[in-house]
Amino acid sequence: MNNVKVAPKTIEALEKLITGDEFPSGSSLALYRSGQDLVDFFNQYGKKDEYGQGFPSRWQYAQQRLAELNGKAVFRYVIESTVDPRIFLGTDFSVEEAVAYINQYLEYDGYKLILDSNKYKPTYLDKDIIMFEHAILDNNEPNIEFIREQISKCESKIELSDYDGAITNARSLLESVLQEIELKIISKNQKYDGKINKLYKRVQKLLNLDPDRKDISDSLKQLLRGIVTIVSGIASIRNSMSDAHARSYKPAKHHAKLAVNSVYTICMFLLDSFEYQVKNGIIKIAPDDSITERGDID
Repeated sequence: MNNVKVAPKTIEALEKLITGDEFPSGSSLALYRSGQDLVDFFNQYGKKDEYGQGFPSRWQYAQQRLAELNGKAVFRYVIESTVDPRIFLGTDFSVEEAVAYINQYLEYDGYKLILDSNKYKPTYLDKDIIMFEHAILDNNEPNIEFIREQISKCESKIELSDYDGAITNARSLLESVLQEIELKIISKNQKYDGKINKLYKRVQKLLNLDPDRKDISDSLKQLLRGIVTIVSGIASIRNSMSDAHARSYKPAKHHAKLAVNSVYTICMFLLDSFEYQVKNGIIKIAPDDSITERGDID
């Protein structure tokens, strides 16, 4: 795991969250910390400071300590503590807003805070991992939260060299997106026996993506058949290489990246196709009050 090192602008942004100081607009994103609170915070990470006469300005002290810890092994834990969801409980502040604010800066440094096991962890943004971008992720439904969680786990597990786990979560992501689309169209859970090929075939039919259609070009037919092949490959690679089963051989980083990138591309295509067809009246979605929750996946 690489040590996290950030630019001075990111240090300044972190200081705002740690001190709880207001922005020029008069708003703040976190609870106010007194000088003693700041000393207690940084003393968790090896400092032995005391608060008293001659103590510098709170913002100066916080920025100085952050600069000293920047690039050291402990620095990632300082960032994690800054956006620990527990410190936002019972307050008027939102941990999601704080994370969104600091991520604007961290992404310039090659990192992003990603939710994993109830903690926001600074994760290295591997430039070879494509960004999963779709408006559906802005939805706060439980089903979408599960999808966001799988995306986060795919990326964090590659960063942590857990390539088995990344492959498992890539398949879970594909399953959850397929089930979400199916649920939106037919409004009720369908039996899912864990065979992702069958699940994809059902959604493929609902989205009019059958490669044997007569009214589409040969090149598009090849692409659609390619998706079927990739889905089959994801099922197979997960069974032989992931941590969900007794594996026949251990995956390498490039195997995990291939699985994750393939799933990201397919999921975004399916979601885009779904939205396009709904917008153009090609398919209709079920009324909100008729939709049940998505069923569990294996």
